[in-house]
Amino acid sequence: MTNPTAPLDRRSFCRRALAAASLPLIGSTAVADPFTGKIYKAVKATMIRGDMPLLDKFKMSQDVGFDGISLMAPGRFDLREAMRAQDITGLRIHNVNDAVHWQVRLSDPDEAVRAKALEAMKDTLNYASDCGASSILLVIGKVTDPKNENHEQVRQRSTEQIRKAIPLASRLGVRILCENVGNGFCADAQQWAEYLDSFASPWVGAFFDIGNHHGYGGADHWIRTLGLRTVKIDIKDRNMDKNKNCNLFDGHVDWAKIRKELKALNFTGWATAEVGGGGKERLREVVERMDKALGI
Repeated sequence: MTNPTAPLDRRSFCRRALAAASLPLIGSTAVADPFTGKIYKAVKATMIRGDMPLLDKFKMSQDVGFDGISLMAPGRFDLREAMRAQDITGLRIHNVNDAVHWQVRLSDPDEAVRAKALEAMKDTLNYASDCGASSILLVIGKVTDPKNENHEQVRQRSTEQIRKAIPLASRLGVRILCENVGNGFCADAQQWAEYLDSFASPWVGAFFDIGNHHGYGGADHWIRTLGLRTVKIDIKDRNMDKNKNCNLFDGHVDWAKIRKELKALNFTGWATAEVGGGGKERLREVVERMDKALGI
């Protein structure tokens, strides 16, 4: 047995020194960030400023470091142009937002408007399927007044319409990911979780917005409460003094807590920037801040 107190000869010393040097140092760049290869960065197409073809917007997004993009439908982006841009660049269209869910609401007091909202949701599902996206983002309604569009009415009406779309979502393999953002509905995390659970369907989940929910008990609390109901996330910060969303690190979101909760869920999936957009340099800055906030 080797005597641990005996002096090392030069060959033993070098061998041990080389072995030690090969080990990653705590805090060094050799240690992979916890979400590298697990969280993929996307940009909303509406953030990309400039009068240019959609293909050029895809190329710009890819050049600055985004992995994917989120579009809007119906009627916002030509499907053939979008598919061509995706094929040429390889930049994934991962999600499609319902383009009319605020104005043509599933919770509208008018039954005819609710029917139109359902058709728009189905059109968005079909568009997402055609371009290979795995989800649509849907704001399920809005509480507008105590008599005609109150909290209970929003719940009942939206639930009825979404249930009608679940068979199509299942057939297409596209998930309906719901969002409650400044719409007066389910401002409590447990209440929102119970609403999502009421569908008892794997095709309905949450598209969780970090900035929007931070003002309602902390975004980390929401992530912990929603658990695996959260399928994808929108990324922005929130300034609590001004009660407004803002750029990452310009607000009061505790990103260390966000990373801790996402790690506890073993979250893997898409994170989409939803902040002020711009040209190439601005988008590159957004990517850098996303990397820092999420530990990518």
